[in-house]
Amino acid sequence: MTDKQKNRTIWSVITASSLGTLIEWYDFYIFGSLAVVLATKFFPADNPTAAFLSTLATFAAGFVVRPFGALFFGRLGDIIGRKYTFLVTLLIMGFSTFLIGCIPSYETIGFMAPVLVLILRLLQGLALGGEYGGAATYVAEYAQPGRRGYWTSWIQTTATAGLFISLIVILVTKTSLSAEEFDGWGWRVPFWISILMVGVSYIIRRNMKESPLFAKAKSEGKTSKNPLKESFGNKFNFKFVLLALFGAAMGQGVIWYTGQFYAMSFLQKVMNVESAQVDSLMATALFLGTPFFVFFGWLSDKIGRKAVMLTGMLVAILAYRPIYDSMFKSVNLESKTVAVNGIIEKRTAKIHDKITTDSLVTFHKEILYTDGTLIKKDSVTHWSPNGPVMKDGKAEEPKVSQSITLADNTKWYLIFLVFIQVIFVTMVYGPIAAFLVEMFPVRIRYTSMSLPYHIGNGVFGGLLPAVATYLVTTGKEAGHATWYLEGLWYPIGVATVCLVIGLFYLKTKNNNIHD
Repeated sequence: MTDKQKNRTIWSVITASSLGTLIEWYDFYIFGSLAVVLATKFFPADNPTAAFLSTLATFAAGFVVRPFGALFFGRLGDIIGRKYTFLVTLLIMGFSTFLIGCIPSYETIGFMAPVLVLILRLLQGLALGGEYGGAATYVAEYAQPGRRGYWTSWIQTTATAGLFISLIVILVTKTSLSAEEFDGWGWRVPFWISILMVGVSYIIRRNMKESPLFAKAKSEGKTSKNPLKESFGNKFNFKFVLLALFGAAMGQGVIWYTGQFYAMSFLQKVMNVESAQVDSLMATALFLGTPFFVFFGWLSDKIGRKAVMLTGMLVAILAYRPIYDSMFKSVNLESKTVAVNGIIEKRTAKIHDKITTDSLVTFHKEILYTDGTLIKKDSVTHWSPNGPVMKDGKAEEPKVSQSITLADNTKWYLIFLVFIQVIFVTMVYGPIAAFLVEMFPVRIRYTSMSLPYHIGNGVFGGLLPAVATYLVTTGKEAGHATWYLEGLWYPIGVATVCLVIGLFYLKTKNNNIHD
């Protein structure tokens, strides 16, 4: 086969693998991107903070279960084949996502709503646990030696591209509908759209051929009959599984989710930036940063995976607190001047949907500053015919919500700060697929590389939004001066441990694939 034919083949393999993986990441991330909205739909509304934390916990559950998906589907992939295994994972993911968009709200079916969401999130996690290892292994087994980092890095772009597309779909849906329509039913549209994307990907994947290395091993009778036992029962191989996890994957996982999901959550929940603006801000930063996955994958072929990944971890550890401190202080209102006639206040009232003697009174306030920053604040209070609704002898506390629409210069500054975090992500994530594939032989590769990857990303990374939000909340309640930075101790701590282990125990040179 000529070099031109080889390149054509590898590009067709990457296209088929990447499209399916991109769609699965899209399916997975629309839940996280809509976490603020979903908290009001599937959980009790009387405690917004608890509802949001519950939504993040449900989101994290999909990550935590991913290692089990890696074991189950990894075993199938090493016995049956790469192609058929990640064809099944695609269908499971697609239908689970579509069904989340069909679940009635908490107000309609009560606690069955969060239960059904949790079940479907677990199915999503299981499917994704089997997807990534199959796609990465499939591409790596087609790639030429010496270019494995470059070719597999195209798979790495799909995770960020999936998040990017999810943000674009959500943004288009929001701008196409009124706020009431989006809150009422429009948030379901991104979930429903996924079923069309899955159908296209299924047709493409169905026509793929099996990995040549696996097909060769299977024809020679060299595939494993018990991949789980060989992967984790063999002390020599299990040592490499642990090294892959604690020396690379767990640090990569927390940096990935800090730079993308926690950055988005921080902007929305800690800084109170208007959600549509957060979506556009994140989408811009991700679009600018995505090509660097391929660059650092290529660079890892030249100077080694270890050098690129550990450098990414080190700079992230050192830079996170200054970056997030700058993000938070960029919307400091004390240094801004209120525009002439820039304050608007009004009050509206409507009868409660279920309690006719109760009215919801909303005190709305807008403050426009000279640089273009706009603050919107709503305070909702329950009123009865006799005045404010009383609870335990006291007037019930009003529910206050606030959003900030940023001035253009502040928005671009925040895009730059998020972009820097995406660069950290590309440094640790671009080479990771080639790094993991090269550690294990073909007969148990799917199983062995999937588990450390999904524990690192699913457990250590997936828990980050919930843990970080909890740390910020407790820090604020405790009165810490820099409470908004407390959530960063989790990724900094995990990445530091990973950096030290990787520095001493990972090989400097790239490995060859052990066929």
